[in-house]
Amino acid sequence: MTALSSPNFEAEQTMDLILWRHADAQDSDNDMARALTAKGRKQAEKMALWLKPRLPEKTRILVSPAVRALQTADALELDYEVVANIAPGAMGVQVLSAAGWPDANGSVLLVGHQPTLGEAASLLLFGETGALNIKKCGLLWLTNRVRGSNPQTILKVAMSPELT
Repeated sequence: MTALSSPNFEAEQTMDLILWRHADAQDSDNDMARALTAKGRKQAEKMALWLKPRLPEKTRILVSPAVRALQTADALELDYEVVANIAPGAMGVQVLSAAGWPDANGSVLLVGHQPTLGEAASLLLFGETGALNIKKCGLLWLTNRVRGSNPQTILKVAMSPELT
């Protein structure tokens, strides 16, 4: 009887990218100062309760400097970096660049805005900028891998606070 040998696969380096849209916010003429509504605070708390135990250890958290994004991230009660390049009005490619996609190993959680996060997700999933909408306080969890010589983006989770 001969033993079957398994192919020798080199360990693949992967990156998880979690795109989290800020929760419901008040209307205001000063876009950067818009705070979360009571509904938004509840949304952020629900999503944080779902997300926190699932986050890989040493996840790097990047947050837009807008008040509503900061308040959304605060619900996690974890340290984060404020990144000016992902403020409202940023482009999807700026989000991907800030996160280090696809070369940063490990996990990056990015708390930001529409349409920027949707543009970034569309680029990764479809290869072009499109009108992919992420619900308020919703998130998309993506990962990358290489099969043969083909790089792939995998959608691991699409979640909204109503589903937590």
